[in-house]
Amino acid sequence: MLRRLRRTLLLAALGSFAAALIAPPALAASAYPQRPIRLIVPFPAGGTVDFAARLVAGRLGAELGGQVIVDNLPGAGGVIATGRAAKSPADGYTLLFTTPNHTINPALFTKLPFDTEKDFVPISLVMQIPELLVAHSAQPYNDFKGFVAYAKAHPGQLNYGSAGNGTLPHVTMELLLQRLGVVVTHVPYKGAAPAMNDLLAGQVAIKMDTIATSAQQIRSGRLKALAIASPQRSPLMPDVPAIAELGLPGYQGILWMGILAPAGTDAAVVRRLHEAIARFAKQDDYLKQLKAYGIESVASDPDAFGRLIHTELGQWAEVVHKSNIKAE
Repeated sequence: MLRRLRRTLLLAALGSFAAALIAPPALAASAYPQRPIRLIVPFPAGGTVDFAARLVAGRLGAELGGQVIVDNLPGAGGVIATGRAAKSPADGYTLLFTTPNHTINPALFTKLPFDTEKDFVPISLVMQIPELLVAHSAQPYNDFKGFVAYAKAHPGQLNYGSAGNGTLPHVTMELLLQRLGVVVTHVPYKGAAPAMNDLLAGQVAIKMDTIATSAQQIRSGRLKALAIASPQRSPLMPDVPAIAELGLPGYQGILWMGILAPAGTDAAVVRRLHEAIARFAKQDDYLKQLKAYGIESVASDPDAFGRLIHTELGQWAEVVHKSNIKAE
């Protein structure tokens, strides 16, 4: 009798285990998450991207009924964090909060410890900050067309500052110059702050910046807003024309922020994450928080995010090659 009971219990346990193994993905996703999710951020704490990641982590955790913990892993232009995420289990409990560094780095580094596309599955874009072309107030032009005319008449005499070689403002500006066919001298700095300081001092003429960091200086008259590097005007600065509407259709230079998961993550988990992002992306209080920092909310589907990554990989590879940009 006892032997028969043990055998019955063992068979029942094995049956339950087998059922768990073959449980449909939808059922597994419905129980997700069952423990905290780690959101790897390739930047140090305290900056704009870190602020954005923490805001998203809080909202995403609330929507999922769990906890999302930000893990800052700065260094090597995002390569360290991206490599760590690529090697993490594809179980939905490690995600990567990334930016255009993800698509610029393959053009700068001949060897990376991951494949930018194959090692990840896109979940969603979450935010974007269009680059803004600004000029020192003493420059003899007041709009984008005036800048182009002046640059063509004075090849190589104008200069522009950036946060460093291979950064988004650098490649975005080089893409613009290539499309315009003009020569403006690049002055790289070690970070955005010193580049802005020299722009305000008149040491450089122009710079690709953001609405958040330039708006006050534009209002005070120290800087001029020439154009915004997005396909259409920004609702945060609607009077500033988009470069795309000024004779360069398709041009854009956007600091986007999005979430990726390791390749092999269950499609139902990816869908659950995307749906959660899509819900909070439209919440009024969330949108107000973003507006205060000059950030626009986005909630693209995974396929659209994947197409953006694929397009930018080719775009930045061409820009880096033509301008002979080297990583610092």
